[in-house]
Amino acid sequence: MIFPALIFIFIFNYIPMYGVLMAFQDYSLFKGFFGSPWAGFKHFEMFFNSPDFYRVIRNTIVISLLKLVINFPAPILLALMLNEVRNMAFKKIIQTISYLPHFLSWVIVSGFTISILSVDNGSLNIMLQSLGFIDKPINFLSLPEYFWGIIITTNLWKEIGFATIVYLAAIAGVNPSLYEAASIDGASKFKQIFLITLPSITPVIVIFLILNIGSLLNAGFDDLLLLGRSPMLRDVADVIDTYAYRIGIINNRFSYAAAVGLFKAIISVGLLTMANYMARRAGTSLW
Repeated sequence: MIFPALIFIFIFNYIPMYGVLMAFQDYSLFKGFFGSPWAGFKHFEMFFNSPDFYRVIRNTIVISLLKLVINFPAPILLALMLNEVRNMAFKKIIQTISYLPHFLSWVIVSGFTISILSVDNGSLNIMLQSLGFIDKPINFLSLPEYFWGIIITTNLWKEIGFATIVYLAAIAGVNPSLYEAASIDGASKFKQIFLITLPSITPVIVIFLILNIGSLLNAGFDDLLLLGRSPMLRDVADVIDTYAYRIGIINNRFSYAAAVGLFKAIISVGLLTMANYMARRAGTSLW
């Protein structure tokens, strides 16, 4: 039964990997893979010696760490709170409202964000002015000091519902007799959460944490490309993926883009392996 799936994965996930050869060639569309001359590690050295290298790596790591520190525990907290709600109608409404943004494309979400933060009739500027916090509208999407906060908040709003449902499903699998026994022993709700709920869903949390650490260099692409279009935001919005797209693909430097992408993939595999090793030492791992 698994054989067709393996064939599918081999054809669509492994055969295209021959494209990484491009990173070691001066690739030409007209000469192809077999006619393009080999260039060794030239494109990797160009990336490492590029004046953009430090800025791109810094932005990638900072945005990824902010997402890991803020956006990773947020759905766990929301799932724990929703689990304590006894009004099922209210619980379903909150779940639906938080889950719906997951189905919206980043084009639509970016449109909402730009509309809310707009200088002209943007609802956030109108609210801040009416409350007396600011005297004149602020162009949030052109000021670098606000950009990372906007990206983290937008990602949190879009994806918190999906992850919350996964954690709620894990919580639903906890044996109810454990809560009954704890209640008889006089354990408060907080003690039941810390002593029963959290330990029971720890394997799910660890697996998600490993996957998040493994994709630490995937700071994002669509959101950063759409919300960080302003040249004034380039110093804080340019990450590895957007840099490879802007410098490599748009400028037809395919080998350079492949080298940047391969560098990110190798580092990501190393981070995933390290996170899995640490998780295995703690008793839970992916493999």
